[in-house]
Amino acid sequence: MTRIAVISAGLSVPSSTRLLADRLADATVAALHEPVEVDVVELRPLAHPLADHLLTGFPSGELAEAIETVRRADALIVVTPVFSASYSGLFKTFFDVLEPDTLAGVPVLIGATAGTARHSLVLEHALRPLFTYLHATVVPTGVFAASEDFGEAGLQSRIERAAGELGALLTGAPRQRVRTVEDEFADPTPFEDLLRGA
Repeated sequence: MTRIAVISAGLSVPSSTRLLADRLADATVAALHEPVEVDVVELRPLAHPLADHLLTGFPSGELAEAIETVRRADALIVVTPVFSASYSGLFKTFFDVLEPDTLAGVPVLIGATAGTARHSLVLEHALRPLFTYLHATVVPTGVFAASEDFGEAGLQSRIERAAGELGALLTGAPRQRVRTVEDEFADPTPFEDLLRGA
């Protein structure tokens, strides 16, 4: 059975970060068409154990379970709120305490939430470099959601695209190529033929 660990670093209850994480998980399960075990790790309750781990070097209790959940996962979905133009400190601390190479080769879908779309580049300047450094395989499409994006069709489209890419990595299926503007002009009709048809 495929195991997906969902890491949510939201601090509020309810949390838009957790909402996005759940929607990404649901879309990934739908894309896989096979039995999937989804384990959600909420980082908010782990703040004190994470601080203790940084001081002692040993995880305990719920933190040890969360680390084990990540260690045995076939893929990760990670979502953080944006703080000071980057991922939250709580989010970074969790990945700081993982053993080296825990995420090596593991497919990861990255997501972030913020109050405004001005923070959308956080996916590319903060999250993608972090997981590349950890030797994870980051799916091409990251999903950013500003407050006004929830309920919009565009957000759901990005969620489904990213989930499909994660599903393809997990199953080894070839990635479906998205048609671009360049494709429209890759094989143009000669002007003479256009004139003949007029």
